[in-house]
Amino acid sequence: MKQYNIITYGCQMNENDSEKISKMLTDLGYCSTGNINNADILIMNTCSVRENADDRFFGNLGYMKNIKKKNDMIIAVCGCMMQQEHIVTQIKQKYPYVDIIFGTHNLHQFPSLLEKHLKTKKPVYEIQNSTDEIFEGIDSERRYSYKAYVKIMQGCNNFCSYCVVPYTRGREKSRKRQDILNEITSLANSGVKEVMLLGQNVNSYGIADNIGTSFPSLLREVNEIKGIERIRFMTSHPKDLSDDLIDAMSECSNVCNHLHLPIQSGSSRILALMNRKYDREKYLSLVDKIKAKIPDISLTTDIIVGFPTESEEDFADTLDIIDTVRFDGAYTFIYSPRKGTKSYDMKLDIPADVIKERFSRLLDIQKKISEENKFKYLNTAVEVLCEGRSKTEWEILTGRTRDNQLVNFTGSANAGDIIEVYISNTKSFYLQGKQI
Repeated sequence: MKQYNIITYGCQMNENDSEKISKMLTDLGYCSTGNINNADILIMNTCSVRENADDRFFGNLGYMKNIKKKNDMIIAVCGCMMQQEHIVTQIKQKYPYVDIIFGTHNLHQFPSLLEKHLKTKKPVYEIQNSTDEIFEGIDSERRYSYKAYVKIMQGCNNFCSYCVVPYTRGREKSRKRQDILNEITSLANSGVKEVMLLGQNVNSYGIADNIGTSFPSLLREVNEIKGIERIRFMTSHPKDLSDDLIDAMSECSNVCNHLHLPIQSGSSRILALMNRKYDREKYLSLVDKIKAKIPDISLTTDIIVGFPTESEEDFADTLDIIDTVRFDGAYTFIYSPRKGTKSYDMKLDIPADVIKERFSRLLDIQKKISEENKFKYLNTAVEVLCEGRSKTEWEILTGRTRDNQLVNFTGSANAGDIIEVYISNTKSFYLQGKQI
């Protein structure tokens, strides 16, 4: 049987797309292999959000040249980077051994593109600049039997000045409510216990399409689906997070008490330059409302360090908001200029050593807060969805609480079991305990 390997870069949306590609290949008679050297087809699903993802992709793509000399595999590249014309041109010129190139808007065409290449033995390049449709009926080869990603929308209309997503994923398009509910019902019937609803900005679900269903309404309906015990979602843009959504999160027993709410900067001046459409006061007011309605909420965020013109005062505002909100965790990034975005032409006026020092300070402060926030779990019992064995310690099981805390524990649970764990120790990034 022929084999395939998929390398996925970037976000959960890309992971979901890779699951769909995997199912397409399975239906064509291929099986998955973890060994690239044995693969008949290699698919590289790319991310364009930051430069380091570009660098890792090109580094790996260069390495594949030697592997292909030994094993005449088919190499296909797809994802967000392929929606950028200069990237596609670069691949055609410098990496001529790539056989298939396709983008985010024509994922559904991959089987026909593969067939065309197999027949002609010639490179196949097929990129669509945009589409007004979300193609239904594309099944996924799920990585897990107990949890699943469910895309509810794609694209973004916000045009943050640093972000390339509106150009690579297109404008916001929402799936029909019933299609989403049917998919989740089917997942529940197959044994899935946790779903994560995906979108670049789930809070604006249904608005651009005027489909008559808001995200809070959808959340309430998903909450009623029998068998689904945990509902997560991401990502939420603060400017669109409504009181109705806060109410829905509070009311729905299956919605997890965790919210990822990217702030990006604590400086109102920088937020304006980023085109985030809120300031620090509005963000803090929103956090106050969320915590008042859902006292046990776990908040995580995204933060960019070194955005053009960021002063020490601006950065101090970021540190202050971290200390005020006390996030359980933060995805922290050094600013990465993206070609085609508004901020790309802004002067990079902050010395690299200053950015590095600020980034280090930010990490230290957030790590301390994350550690302190975990003390409340000590000597308590928490509900954990077991995700199986630890990758580094076979005798240790791992899983997550409803508020998204990672837990490493001993016990006899199987992947997919929801069990109680007594927490006996806390670490910077996880809890330790024993199954009760």
